[in-house]
Amino acid sequence: MGPDHPHYLQALELGKEVADLLDCTSWTGAGPGLMDAATKGALEAGKPVGGFKIAKEAGEWTASNFHSYLPPETYLTCRFFSARKHGLVDAAVRSSCSDRTAVVALPGGIGTLDEMFEILTLIQLQRIGSELPVPFLVMNYDSYYQKLLDFLGDCENWGTVSKGEVASLWKICENNSEALACLAEFYGLPSSGEERHEVSVQIE
Repeated sequence: MGPDHPHYLQALELGKEVADLLDCTSWTGAGPGLMDAATKGALEAGKPVGGFKIAKEAGEWTASNFHSYLPPETYLTCRFFSARKHGLVDAAVRSSCSDRTAVVALPGGIGTLDEMFEILTLIQLQRIGSELPVPFLVMNYDSYYQKLLDFLGDCENWGTVSKGEVASLWKICENNSEALACLAEFYGLPSSGEERHEVSVQIE
């Protein structure tokens, strides 16, 4: 999904708006497609970015340890996919109630699904967010993930997933406005268009 794809443009705007709303560092896989859109969006917002790059992304013919425009001190090149996932999870964990983090899953392929379900499992097992919850948003642009959500519904009917459990662990957002409203509500921040101030929120 390159710069001319509607999802790229939505992800670019979301990256900008989330970075501005949460006033945080945006961490991505530092790769092409929607990862690139989120990175550029945060940079356009004037916020810091970081990345965990894989030398050879899926669909690429050649490997490279270097990012095309990020300064080398802002990203790490990982040999194994597990290291990238570990880094992204660490970036999402909140160490104090004043930290504002979120996991945002954009439309993607097998690697994205791998990361999504690992984080979902870690939240389910209370390895992430047991003391300080972390919002997990899935961007369902143009119903991209609808068949996956239908499958999880089937799993509930088969009894392999508890009724309502998955829905309680993440928030499905159809557009950027829903995502921003969810994050603003979660952290008690002013909604879009209102004056924003630095706040510390105690999460019960």
